Amino acid sequence: MRSQSLLLAALLSAATLTHATAQEFTLRLHQFLPMTDSVPREGLIPWGEAIEEQSGGRIGIEYYPNMQLGGTPPTLFDQAREGVADLIWTVLGYTPGRFPKSEVFEMPFMVTTAEATSRAFQRFVEENAMDEFADVKLIAVHTHGPGLFHTRAPITALEDLNGMKVRGGSRVINAMLADLGAEPIGMPVPEVPQSLVTGVIDGTTIPWQVTLALRTSEIVTNHTGFAGDHGLYTQTFAFVMNKDVYERMPDDLKAVIDANTGIEWASRFGAANDADDLVARELAAERGNSILTLDAAETVRWRAAAQVTIDDWFAEAEAAGFDGRALHARALELVEEESGL
Repeated sequence: MRSQSLLLAALLSAATLTHATAQEFTLRLHQFLPMTDSVPREGLIPWGEAIEEQSGGRIGIEYYPNMQLGGTPPTLFDQAREGVADLIWTVLGYTPGRFPKSEVFEMPFMVTTAEATSRAFQRFVEENAMDEFADVKLIAVHTHGPGLFHTRAPITALEDLNGMKVRGGSRVINAMLADLGAEPIGMPVPEVPQSLVTGVIDGTTIPWQVTLALRTSEIVTNHTGFAGDHGLYTQTFAFVMNKDVYERMPDDLKAVIDANTGIEWASRFGAANDADDLVARELAAERGNSILTLDAAETVRWRAAAQVTIDDWFAEAEAAGFDGRALHARALELVEEESGL
């Protein structure tokens, strides 16, 4: 009996030691969404599972949603850079001026689907903007699907937007809203529901997918999109890793990270957004909400008004020392190539 007890104790000790040795790196992944949102559910969690499986358990992932490690969404990129978190997912537009070349994907009427535009964005960054991510290990960038208006009052023509207080998610989007005649109100997306309820804003610009987490379609009942292959706007996102943690890894674990970096994961994040766009639109329709797609002629009017935003960005790019027109042309080329247009 004693020998059996000693053997059992030895086996348990060996198992514990093997487990402790196996997990060499525990990476803390920090972001601002609940884990039920499509990005964590269909992107971040599967990525973590792939890393854990392919590393043989030597890399573990801990998930910290809803800013559980502290700070605000605009501080997330610096948290990865400084090592407050090992991995972060965030909106690039929350830190205005920091990603000036990547910002071109926020230009009006750039986006098609989230999957195609995300693939194009990943290719664009790898070609033109890796210097903006020099302080971190870039895992993937992506976009959401076509952004549209969700408002209390219906929008059937450009003039309906005049004076309307509308939430925008970035510097460029707010500039576009102003050029279109609205009164832009900048705020991170988690603040949108309360701001709609209290009347701080009359409406918001978000893609369909985001309405699921925010329950927007239960607060406002008017949804306005646009004709054609290109939606009004999109926002840009990045999933990045602390560079020092990556560099400390042995080559075989670096290879695991590298194998799960780039366009295929950009595509997967985008596809998750596209899938939830369809679900959210259907739910709004089932509620009896008004869902309007402005016709081609009206969309042309919005495109003309939004061209001011693009032209102003070109001037800003020139002042900053880079060719915004060339980057915009290349971005559109990549989007249309990935979209099969």
